[in-house]
Amino acid sequence: MKVGLAKQPYSGHFGRQEYDEGPNVMEQGGLLKHLEEWGCEVTEIKEAKLTPEEDKRYGLRYRLGLANNHLADIVANQIKSDVLPIGLMANCNGLMGMLAGHQRSGPDWKPLRVGLVWIDAHGDFNTPETSLSGMMGGMPVAISTGQCLHHIRQASGLEPPLPMNYVTMVGVRDTDPMEQYLIDKHQISQITVDDVKRLSPAIDMEMDRLSRITDLVYVHVDLDILDPDDIPGAGLPVENGPTADELAEALEVMFEYPNVKGYGMASYPWRRDEERRGLKSVYRLVEGVVSGVKNR
Repeated sequence: MKVGLAKQPYSGHFGRQEYDEGPNVMEQGGLLKHLEEWGCEVTEIKEAKLTPEEDKRYGLRYRLGLANNHLADIVANQIKSDVLPIGLMANCNGLMGMLAGHQRSGPDWKPLRVGLVWIDAHGDFNTPETSLSGMMGGMPVAISTGQCLHHIRQASGLEPPLPMNYVTMVGVRDTDPMEQYLIDKHQISQITVDDVKRLSPAIDMEMDRLSRITDLVYVHVDLDILDPDDIPGAGLPVENGPTADELAEALEVMFEYPNVKGYGMASYPWRRDEERRGLKSVYRLVEGVVSGVKNR
């Protein structure tokens, strides 16, 4: 089993460092050793980097989009080489780059149809009009489906945006009121925390649905999906989430589907995870992904 690491350290968040060390900590804390133990060959480790000219471009968010475009190139090349990309991202703003990479991984210029399994305690389906906080980190799914901030999506290389029925949300349980209205209005498919804990048929039903209507599927995890005990120091913790073991078992089911071509993790709270309990959860999730691919 061939694996590639695709790192996106740019945060796109105002008031924070533009470059975040979270992806490096996830990689260097023991991931390579674990992948070797699980029988994986890591073919490459690449990081999205701005060129000197891009680094001077106006706008923190726009530079994030440009970095996402480089991430997309990395991911697309890995998929074309029959390598499973594992995205390590500062936060969920890297979503557009991961999706764009899947979209451009086909044999010609025609963008592929990409399904998204969005695993997060939050919907991240806000727009600037609906958001209570105004934080861009609460908007990536809305951006990726063409609801707002089109210049960021286009700078990321995601074109066209994803249709709403290409999206399945997993474990979402903390949304703003108007954000929930948009999720309900667009009838975004849902897999609940209870479905994950029970490994209910809803998981297979949604994976089968996405497999039938898209060319390939990307699975994205914001680590705050987990119960706070398994991800200490999470920036936006939400109670009553699945454990790392429970989510890893659900990921194993998802990755048994052959057209699931990529996996990504975001928002590892490396500064506050003093005992590295959260890092163990990160690796447990990857183990579930690897097991699923091997079960195909």
